[in-house]
Parts: sequence; C-alpha cells; structure tokens
Amino acid sequence: MRSYLSWTTLPFLFAISGAACSSGNMNTAAGSGDSGNGGDGSSTGDGSSTGDSGSTSDGAGTGDSGAANDGAGGSDSQTPLDSGMWGDPLGVTLGSAGDYVILAKSGISNVPTSAITGNLGISPATATAITGFPLTANSTNVFSTTPEVTGKIYASTYAVPTPANLTTAIGDMMTAYTDAAGRAPDVTELGAGNIGGATITRGVYKWSTGLLIPTDITLSGSATDVWIFQIAQNLTVSNAARVTLSGGALPKNVFWEVAGAVSVGTTAHVEGTILSKTMVALKTGSSINGRLMAQTAVTIEGSTIVHP
Repeated sequence: MRSYLSWTTLPFLFAISGAACSSGNMNTAAGSGDSGNGGDGSSTGDGSSTGDSGSTSDGAGTGDSGAANDGAGGSDSQTPLDSGMWGDPLGVTLGSAGDYVILAKSGISNVPTSAITGNLGISPATATAITGFPLTANSTNVFSTTPEVTGKIYASTYAVPTPANLTTAIGDMMTAYTDAAGRAPDVTELGAGNIGGATITRGVYKWSTGLLIPTDITLSGSATDVWIFQIAQNLTVSNAARVTLSGGALPKNVFWEVAGAVSVGTTAHVEGTILSKTMVALKTGSSINGRLMAQTAVTIEGSTIVHP
C-alpha cells in the first residue's frame, strides 16, 4: 500500500473518504487507533459511529480487511491513503555513533571547500585515511581540528581515550544499521523504486531494489514522526533533487538504511541519517542535515553537512 499523498491523488482521496464515512473519519486495520501511537485526526474513528473491523467500503459496498477500495468497487492495495495509516515507528538508537556527523571505517576524503558542523570519526583506519583536510592535532593528541569543520576529528591512532571511544561508536553504528534493516515494513516497493515528486508520511518503507530520487520529495509529518527507509541496493539522489521536511518533521527522525552505495548528486539535498553498508558519496555543492555513516568510506566535494 502506498502511504504518500500527491497533488493529483488528494482530491480523489477526499471524495472517497467523504462518501464512505458520514462522520468524515476513516477507520483502518493498519490505522493508529491504539493509545500509544495515535494517528492524525482524519484517520481515527469518533465515538458517535460504530467502526467495522478496520475497513472502508467503496461505492459498490465491498469492504476489505485494511486496504482502501477504489471507485470501481475492487480492492486496490495501491490506492493512496491518509497519513497516520500505520503506527509511528520508534526511532533508531544510534548510541555514541550519534555524536558524529561523519563516521566511517576505511576513509574520509574531501575536495575543498566543504562546511561541516559536527565531529568526524574514523576507525579502524588511521588518521592518514582522512584526506583533503589540513589537520592540526591538539596538545594532547586526543583529536585534531581543521578550518572546514566546526567540531573535532577523531582517529583510531590518536591518544587515549579516542581509540576505545571510536571502537564503541563503530559498534553502535553497526547495531543501528542492523536495527533499521530489521524493522517490519509498512510499505514495500513504493513507486517501483522511483519516488520522485512524492509526499511521504511516517512509516517503514522497504525496497528489494535500489531507490532513485530524481526530483524533489517531501517528508510530511510532525516533530515526533519517524521515517525508516530500507534499501536493498543503491540509493541515488539526482543532481539538484531535494529531500525536504514539512509539518514540523525533524531530520533526527529520518533514517536511510542502504545495503549498497549512496550517491547524492551535485547541489542535491538530503535530510536524515544515512546508514550505509558500503560507501557514501556527496557530489559538488550537495548538502545534508543529518549524518553520514558508512561501513567503508565517505567522500565529499565542497559539501555542507550539519549535525541534526
């Protein structure tokens, strides 16, 4: 089932929901009727009407067990549904990995001039695997600094306690990746792996292929809503494409779990934490409000990166 709304489908959705429910509200089996994770006001049945098992019926009167029906009367699992259709997933716990805006195992490379707000960490690779930055060690050799980073740079060869702290952070990054990858999906194969132009509400989204974002998308929700994207192959954000947030949504609640490589195109923008099993590459002029966490390397080119 899709859980995103677009300007082309929204009037159709309102027409169905208005005809199906005299109170103007919809009950669904996958809805947020529990007291722990309430959905929005448009998806919760009120006390004046008797809900069914969680289904809405179309004009032909045929109900299903949790999918909205299309106007022809047949069950259509691809019909766009209102936000709050599923429970709000818990965020992914990053542990000490969350203290870093870039965290990698084998390398961090930069093509100047980038602007980074937050700490960088690399382990088990040594400080020599950090390239493109002029590094200046502090007096204790626990960390180093550089003009392009508002924060500190840590490497496995720096003085105690940095090596142990990085080992813990890398372990927490791996745990977070496994956690995100293991969540039960609410939606699978959205857009057949191409979600350009979509407005996407909270939930867990899974693709058995790569994911392409060729044009702008919007993540719409509140400050407590969470998005987890599970991508079995590569994540590609095309040049100039933007991931934006609306309705109070926060980048700290967005997680991209990617089994393949991540490529963010020239001047493109992303929101959220990227957890990649391989590498992350930000092209010239690209930006992210979030974190880059790679189980191999991170490469950036005149990029802007801000810790969420």
